[in-house]
Amino acid sequence: MSDFSTATEVCPRGTGGPVREFGAALDPRWSVGGKPHGGYLLAVLGRAAAEAAGDRPRLTAVSASFLEAAAPGGAVAEVEVLRVGRTSTQLRARLLQDGRPKVECLITQGALEDGDAWWSAAEPVELPAERDCFLAPPEVPELGLSAPLLSVVEHRLDPGLLGFTAGRPSGRGLVLGWQRLADGAAWDPLSVLVALDPIPSATLDLGIAGWAPTIQFSAYVRRPPAPGALRTRLRATDVGAGTMDLAAHVWDAKGRLVAQATQIAAVRIPGTPAPKGP
Repeated sequence: MSDFSTATEVCPRGTGGPVREFGAALDPRWSVGGKPHGGYLLAVLGRAAAEAAGDRPRLTAVSASFLEAAAPGGAVAEVEVLRVGRTSTQLRARLLQDGRPKVECLITQGALEDGDAWWSAAEPVELPAERDCFLAPPEVPELGLSAPLLSVVEHRLDPGLLGFTAGRPSGRGLVLGWQRLADGAAWDPLSVLVALDPIPSATLDLGIAGWAPTIQFSAYVRRPPAPGALRTRLRATDVGAGTMDLAAHVWDAKGRLVAQATQIAAVRIPGTPAPKGP
């Protein structure tokens, strides 16, 4: 099994009923700042939803609220089937630790066609070759960045957007790069949820340091990723009143849009003026 498959494994508990229960062990490697990564938590819930959905194994959409920070270790996933339709199944899922809800979400399971789009305005983002991009390290004490996640997910950043490392953020609120699973496993419709919330966050390109915890996250998976690296773009669109909104797009090795997401995250806005973009 791949590292990701092992880290998101769930085990059925109980005897059934309208709400199915699954045990999980949240892996500390899939964390940022000591807290399990948001996309990883959704993948765990997606794994449980796939078990509950039966013949609808593919996650196609998820909308989640992050209620409290989870911690590595034991957790419980509760899944309720809301509706079974001709082409999709809707479910409600929640992640609990010590009886307290950490994440609550609605999930749609269905079929994904492995083909090109009939029409698309989402052209792949332009990037330098993967070998010419900077491999983000798991630990950067100067930036207060501790991300064990980057030991299991390789993220190679566009070198043109590394000004924040020298105190000169571009002011565009962008993160562009290539992502691979470090063990060589292929991306799938669950692991791509991790790629949709890349590390580092776009806040660093705006000169904002520190953790930016996700409040709400919605994602759509369009098709199964082709083997190979994913090219990803994370863009901040508005920052103010202690929150920011982010939009992410992910393309596979064939240049096809495979997933997209939007999220609202909390952020500590500095007292200095925002940097001006180009």
